[in-house]
Amino acid sequence: MDKDVMFVEEDSPALNDRIDAAYRTKYARFGPSYVDPMVADGARAATLKLVPR
Repeated sequence: MDKDVMFVEEDSPALNDRIDAAYRTKYARFGPSYVDPMVADGARAATLKLVPR
Protein backbone atom coordinates (compact mmCIF):
# COMPACT_ATOMS: atom_id res chain seq x y z
CA MET A 1 0.00 0.00 0.00
CA ASP A 2 1.34 3.43 -0.90
CA LYS A 3 0.15 6.64 0.73
CA ASP A 4 1.14 10.22 0.06
CA VAL A 5 2.16 11.66 3.43
CA MET A 6 4.34 14.36 4.90
CA PHE A 7 6.39 14.23 8.09
CA VAL A 8 5.50 16.77 10.77
CA GLU A 9 7.33 17.31 14.05
CA GLU A 10 5.14 16.25 16.97
CA ASP A 11 5.25 18.98 19.59
CA SER A 12 2.38 17.97 21.89
CA PRO A 13 3.82 17.57 25.41
CA ALA A 14 0.93 15.29 26.42
CA LEU A 15 1.47 12.94 23.48
CA ASN A 16 5.23 12.89 24.01
CA ASP A 17 4.64 12.02 27.68
CA ARG A 18 2.43 9.09 26.64
CA ILE A 19 5.06 7.86 24.18
CA ASP A 20 7.76 8.10 26.89
CA ALA A 21 5.55 6.14 29.30
CA ALA A 22 5.01 3.43 26.69
CA TYR A 23 8.77 3.08 26.11
CA ARG A 24 9.44 2.97 29.86
CA THR A 25 6.81 0.25 30.30
CA LYS A 26 7.97 -1.83 27.34
CA TYR A 27 11.70 -1.63 28.06
CA ALA A 28 11.74 -1.31 31.87
CA ARG A 29 13.38 -4.71 32.26
CA PHE A 30 16.55 -3.33 30.64
CA GLY A 31 16.99 -0.60 33.26
CA PRO A 32 17.45 3.16 33.10
CA SER A 33 20.82 3.04 31.31
CA TYR A 34 18.98 1.68 28.28
CA VAL A 35 15.62 3.46 28.60
CA ASP A 36 16.68 6.97 29.64
CA PRO A 37 18.48 7.79 26.36
CA MET A 38 15.38 6.65 24.44
CA VAL A 39 13.17 9.18 26.25
CA ALA A 40 15.66 12.03 26.58
CA ASP A 41 14.63 15.49 25.38
CA GLY A 42 16.78 15.09 22.27
CA ALA A 43 14.85 11.97 21.34
CA ARG A 44 11.61 13.93 21.40
CA ALA A 45 12.92 16.10 18.58
CA ALA A 46 12.96 12.96 16.43
CA THR A 47 9.29 12.14 17.11
CA LEU A 48 7.45 12.63 13.85
CA LYS A 49 3.82 12.36 12.84
CA LEU A 50 2.72 11.13 9.41
CA VAL A 51 0.06 13.42 7.99
CA PRO A 52 -1.88 12.64 4.81
CA ARG A 53 -1.42 15.13 2.00
